Amino acid sequence: MNAIFQRISVRKYQNRPVEPEKIERILRAAMAAPSAGNQQPWEFYVVRNPSTIKELSQCSPYAGCAADAPVVLVPCLKKEGLRFPQLGEIDLAIATENLLLEITELGLGGVWLAVAPIQDRIEKANAALGIGDRLSAFALIPVGYPAEERPQQDRFDITRIHSID
Repeated sequence: MNAIFQRISVRKYQNRPVEPEKIERILRAAMAAPSAGNQQPWEFYVVRNPSTIKELSQCSPYAGCAADAPVVLVPCLKKEGLRFPQLGEIDLAIATENLLLEITELGLGGVWLAVAPIQDRIEKANAALGIGDRLSAFALIPVGYPAEERPQQDRFDITRIHSID
Protein backbone atom coordinates (compact mmCIF):
# COMPACT_ATOMS: atom_id res chain seq x y z
CA MET A 1 0.00 0.00 0.00
CA ASN A 2 2.57 2.54 -1.07
CA ALA A 3 -0.25 4.91 -2.02
CA ILE A 4 -0.70 5.69 1.68
CA PHE A 5 2.82 7.11 1.76
CA GLN A 6 2.63 8.81 -1.65
CA ARG A 7 -0.81 10.45 -1.57
CA ILE A 8 -0.76 14.23 -1.64
CA SER A 9 -3.47 16.83 -2.20
CA VAL A 10 -3.31 17.82 -5.86
CA ARG A 11 -5.05 21.04 -6.83
CA LYS A 12 -3.63 21.62 -10.34
CA TYR A 13 -4.40 19.34 -13.26
CA GLN A 14 -3.21 18.80 -16.81
CA ASN A 15 -5.69 19.54 -19.58
CA ARG A 16 -6.17 15.83 -20.22
CA PRO A 17 -9.25 13.64 -19.73
CA VAL A 18 -9.31 10.79 -17.23
CA GLU A 19 -10.08 7.45 -18.83
CA PRO A 20 -13.47 5.89 -17.93
CA GLU A 21 -11.83 2.63 -16.81
CA LYS A 22 -9.76 4.56 -14.26
CA ILE A 23 -12.88 6.26 -12.91
CA GLU A 24 -14.51 2.85 -12.56
CA ARG A 25 -11.50 1.49 -10.63
CA ILE A 26 -11.60 4.52 -8.32
CA LEU A 27 -15.30 3.97 -7.64
CA ARG A 28 -14.76 0.23 -7.10
CA ALA A 29 -12.14 1.08 -4.48
CA ALA A 30 -14.54 3.50 -2.79
CA MET A 31 -17.33 0.92 -2.69
CA ALA A 32 -14.96 -1.71 -1.26
CA ALA A 33 -14.86 0.30 1.98
CA PRO A 34 -16.27 -1.17 5.17
CA SER A 35 -19.43 0.40 6.54
CA ALA A 36 -21.46 0.07 9.73
CA GLY A 37 -23.69 -2.99 9.43
CA ASN A 38 -22.65 -3.18 5.76
CA GLN A 39 -25.15 -0.39 5.09
CA GLN A 40 -23.12 1.09 2.20
CA PRO A 41 -24.74 4.53 2.53
CA TRP A 42 -23.19 5.93 -0.63
CA GLU A 43 -23.91 6.94 -4.16
CA PHE A 44 -21.42 8.74 -6.39
CA TYR A 45 -21.76 11.43 -9.04
CA VAL A 46 -19.13 11.55 -11.79
CA VAL A 47 -19.17 15.10 -13.14
CA ARG A 48 -17.46 15.91 -16.43
CA ASN A 49 -19.75 18.73 -17.55
CA PRO A 50 -17.65 21.96 -17.38
CA SER A 51 -20.52 24.22 -16.33
CA THR A 52 -21.53 21.86 -13.50
CA ILE A 53 -17.88 21.59 -12.41
CA LYS A 54 -17.67 25.40 -12.36
CA GLU A 55 -20.81 25.58 -10.22
CA LEU A 56 -19.43 22.94 -7.83
CA SER A 57 -16.17 24.89 -7.56
CA GLN A 58 -18.17 27.74 -6.02
CA CYS A 59 -19.71 25.62 -3.22
CA SER A 60 -17.00 26.59 -0.76
CA PRO A 61 -14.27 29.21 -0.45
CA TYR A 62 -11.73 26.38 -0.79
CA ALA A 63 -13.18 24.61 -3.84
CA GLY A 64 -11.88 26.93 -6.57
CA CYS A 65 -9.27 24.39 -7.68
CA ALA A 66 -12.06 22.08 -8.84
CA ALA A 67 -12.90 24.46 -11.70
CA ASP A 68 -9.97 23.25 -13.82
CA ALA A 69 -10.29 19.53 -13.08
CA PRO A 70 -11.40 17.28 -15.94
CA VAL A 71 -13.68 15.35 -13.59
CA VAL A 72 -15.13 15.88 -10.12
CA LEU A 73 -16.36 12.94 -8.08
CA VAL A 74 -19.05 13.68 -5.52
CA PRO A 75 -19.65 11.04 -2.85
CA CYS A 76 -23.19 11.42 -1.55
CA LEU A 77 -24.88 10.14 1.59
CA LYS A 78 -28.14 8.23 1.23
CA LYS A 79 -30.63 9.60 3.74
CA GLU A 80 -33.09 6.71 3.87
CA GLY A 81 -32.99 3.00 4.63
CA LEU A 82 -29.86 3.05 6.78
CA ARG A 83 -29.50 0.71 9.75
CA PHE A 84 -27.13 3.13 11.48
CA PRO A 85 -27.80 6.61 10.08
CA GLN A 86 -25.65 8.27 12.77
CA LEU A 87 -22.61 6.47 11.27
CA GLY A 88 -23.29 7.32 7.62
CA GLU A 89 -20.80 10.19 7.38
CA ILE A 90 -18.09 8.03 8.97
CA ASP A 91 -18.79 5.37 6.34
CA LEU A 92 -18.54 8.01 3.60
CA ALA A 93 -15.22 9.23 5.01
CA ILE A 94 -13.79 5.71 4.80
CA ALA A 95 -15.03 5.29 1.22
CA THR A 96 -13.57 8.68 0.30
CA GLU A 97 -10.17 7.73 1.70
CA ASN A 98 -10.25 4.52 -0.38
CA LEU A 99 -11.12 6.63 -3.40
CA LEU A 100 -8.17 8.99 -2.80
CA LEU A 101 -5.74 6.11 -2.36
CA GLU A 102 -6.82 4.51 -5.64
CA ILE A 103 -6.48 7.89 -7.39
CA THR A 104 -2.84 7.94 -6.27
CA GLU A 105 -2.33 4.27 -7.20
CA LEU A 106 -3.46 5.04 -10.77
CA GLY A 107 -1.00 7.93 -11.18
CA LEU A 108 -3.72 10.56 -10.90
CA GLY A 109 -4.13 13.39 -8.43
CA GLY A 110 -7.03 14.57 -6.35
CA VAL A 111 -7.97 16.48 -3.24
CA TRP A 112 -10.72 16.14 -0.64
CA LEU A 113 -12.81 19.32 -0.57
CA ALA A 114 -15.16 19.24 2.39
CA VAL A 115 -18.87 19.74 1.84
CA ALA A 116 -20.47 17.95 4.82
CA PRO A 117 -21.27 18.77 7.54
CA ILE A 118 -21.55 22.45 6.48
CA GLN A 119 -25.20 22.94 5.49
CA ASP A 120 -24.61 25.87 3.12
CA ARG A 121 -22.04 23.84 1.13
CA ILE A 122 -24.33 20.79 1.06
CA GLU A 123 -27.19 22.89 -0.31
CA LYS A 124 -25.00 24.46 -3.02
CA ALA A 125 -23.55 21.11 -4.12
CA ASN A 126 -26.97 19.46 -4.09
CA ALA A 127 -28.38 22.28 -6.22
CA ALA A 128 -25.49 22.04 -8.71
CA LEU A 129 -26.13 18.31 -9.10
CA GLY A 130 -29.92 18.54 -9.03
CA ILE A 131 -30.03 16.12 -6.10
CA GLY A 132 -33.43 15.57 -4.55
CA ASP A 133 -34.14 14.91 -0.90
CA ARG A 134 -32.90 11.32 -0.77
CA LEU A 135 -29.16 12.19 -1.09
CA SER A 136 -26.80 14.71 0.44
CA ALA A 137 -23.45 15.73 -1.07
CA PHE A 138 -20.59 14.73 1.23
CA ALA A 139 -17.42 16.00 -0.51
CA LEU A 140 -16.00 17.18 -3.82
CA ILE A 141 -13.04 15.23 -5.19
CA PRO A 142 -11.51 16.88 -8.27
CA VAL A 143 -9.51 14.27 -10.20
CA GLY A 144 -7.00 14.55 -13.01
CA TYR A 145 -3.46 14.06 -14.13
CA PRO A 146 -1.31 16.18 -11.80
CA ALA A 147 0.23 19.37 -13.15
CA GLU A 148 2.32 19.61 -9.98
CA GLU A 149 4.67 17.26 -8.18
CA ARG A 150 5.97 17.24 -4.63
CA PRO A 151 6.80 14.63 -2.01
CA GLN A 152 4.36 13.73 0.71
CA GLN A 153 5.09 15.24 4.11
CA ASP A 154 6.14 12.82 6.82
CA ARG A 155 3.42 13.34 9.43
CA PHE A 156 4.59 10.65 11.83
CA ASP A 157 4.91 12.12 15.34
CA ILE A 158 6.08 9.79 18.10
CA THR A 159 4.79 12.23 20.75
CA ARG A 160 1.22 11.39 19.68
CA ILE A 161 1.60 7.74 20.57
CA HIS A 162 0.67 6.61 24.09
CA SER A 163 1.22 3.13 25.38
CA ILE A 164 -0.56 1.42 28.25
CA ASP A 165 1.17 -1.82 29.19
